[in-house]
Amino acid sequence: MKVHEYQARQMFADHGVPVPNGEIATTSSEAYEIAERFNKPVMVKAQVLVGGRGKAGGVKYAENAEAAQVLATKIIDMDIKGETVHKVLISEAVDILSESYVGIILDRATQKPVIMVSSAGGVDIEEVADKTPEKIFKEYVDPVVGLQAYQARNLAYKLFKDIGQVRQGADILMKLYQTFWDVDASLVEINPLVTVPGGKVLAIDAKVNIDDNALYRQKEIEAMRDLAAEEPAEIKAREADLSFVKLDGSIGCIVNGAGLAMTTMDLVKRYGGEPANFLDIGGSSNPQKVVAAMDIILSDPNVRSILINIFGGITRCDDVASGIVEAFKQLKPSIPVVVRLTGTNEKEGKKILASVKLPSADTLDNVVKKAIELAG
Repeated sequence: MKVHEYQARQMFADHGVPVPNGEIATTSSEAYEIAERFNKPVMVKAQVLVGGRGKAGGVKYAENAEAAQVLATKIIDMDIKGETVHKVLISEAVDILSESYVGIILDRATQKPVIMVSSAGGVDIEEVADKTPEKIFKEYVDPVVGLQAYQARNLAYKLFKDIGQVRQGADILMKLYQTFWDVDASLVEINPLVTVPGGKVLAIDAKVNIDDNALYRQKEIEAMRDLAAEEPAEIKAREADLSFVKLDGSIGCIVNGAGLAMTTMDLVKRYGGEPANFLDIGGSSNPQKVVAAMDIILSDPNVRSILINIFGGITRCDDVASGIVEAFKQLKPSIPVVVRLTGTNEKEGKKILASVKLPSADTLDNVVKKAIELAG
């Protein structure tokens, strides 16, 4: 789950990470009032859950409240990579002397959080990694003992020469790691972390992604979810307890098990098709999950055929077949559907499917080829 910058900033501030003063505005008049109250130059920053705001014109400097109002008028309702701007952050502007990058992610290879820093801040870290990888420095953190002070200092020395700024930077890193840990983040990022006249170090940007698997214990953060920025199909899938990611292809996929779902998508690509989604109904044998899955896929106008691939282990093929029949009764799909059932109660499942006369295939390769053929 992604949160907006202003929400991430608040998480940082709650943990003692220094950030400029800022308030959220949903109208240009609110932007004027906030900027007037600050009584100094401000930044007007679009709040969207996609990158590239600055390049799209969604981050602007305003000398005064009148300029902030004009800019807010332009930015609110702007489309940035398909997402509409509904809010802007009015943040005090600062004079920047230097920019650095700081980020923490979970490294799955080592099963440890890794902190990455670079003195080349203010640009995409992917660009730095590609062109000047020697400017990126890392520290792996033992999750049992947490980030150690010496590790934070080692990284801070890579960013700053002034000892006062090194101490500030190390302190920020310690607090940022605590933020990462406390909110169950999969990523926290400051880009840029800046120095300003007087020697102070500030986080003037904030990015936080939360591990969806931990949201059950992060109810306050879950309540921050911006449903307007999410795909309606993904919201519906979450409510139905389905793992779903929308893609741009034409072959709708309903599969049980994430690994099998990925394999199915790979084969669709291999045989010249394009998957319209990743959808894992999981190990449940609840027929209603199949109905919900079919409903979600049928809501995508790009889908021209549906591929159902079930390997029955915990999941029973007859229950899935019952769900397919029920989906046909309720939804009456107008596009072709092809099914592969194998495993637990396979024979019973195929007997149930005979009532709706669905095309079927006995192998994974064949069911994929059939789905592509039926999509035309």
